[in-house]
Amino acid sequence: MHFFTLPILATIATFTYSAVAAPKAKPPAFFLAGDSTTAVQSAGGGGWGDGFLNTTLKNGATGKNFGHNGATTVSFRAGGDWANVLAAARSAAAKYSPYVTIQFGHNDQKPEKNISMADLTANLVKFVDEVRAVGATPILVTSLSRRKFSNGEVVESLADVTAAAKKAASKSKADIIDLNSASTKYLNSIGADNAATYNLNPTDFTHLNGEGSVVFGNLVATLIDAEVPEVKKYVVPVKDVAVALKAGKYIFPAAKS
Repeated sequence: MHFFTLPILATIATFTYSAVAAPKAKPPAFFLAGDSTTAVQSAGGGGWGDGFLNTTLKNGATGKNFGHNGATTVSFRAGGDWANVLAAARSAAAKYSPYVTIQFGHNDQKPEKNISMADLTANLVKFVDEVRAVGATPILVTSLSRRKFSNGEVVESLADVTAAAKKAASKSKADIIDLNSASTKYLNSIGADNAATYNLNPTDFTHLNGEGSVVFGNLVATLIDAEVPEVKKYVVPVKDVAVALKAGKYIFPAAKS
């Protein structure tokens, strides 16, 4: 009888250890915080958010777009949007691994908002800290490029807010994806006429229509996969869009809703 006790106990211990050591991975849930260049397509705005959520999330991944037209890092908090993001991330933690993308800058840089670049950096760092406090992973995102051209190249108008976001990432040790650089590079490659086909309306060079949301939502997906590789199983860019983005070739995919 005693000869069988130790092997049986060892087997039980091994089984128990394996069960504890290898829990089933939870799929990610992405909660998108940002201004109108993240938000859903509407009369007053539209960004990459819905294109990302509706075309690239696979294998049980989910998410919600909290982007708000006209938002700054100050108004997004003051209006209650940020509290809603944190509540959603906290609630999702039981079934998902929550991630919060944070993209602000287009409105923070406006003089009438009275937000300095030091303020922007500090506000982003605070967002990062609060995301971590609810058990979620923050991902900072530099601002989507505008599509205004001069002499054949995109006019750089977001260098200050891009630098502020990068400084926040350095201070907080948060993951960051440089959407500004990647989107500018792609737009320069395809040229002004093609870039304008992504406009929400013919004279709006900031916000995206549905097709533009798919293109730049997939660009965000490729950047996230490179920066946060543990989500690659769940964040899967549309193949032909990803190929076009990598090659710097123009593509006008079907809009998704």
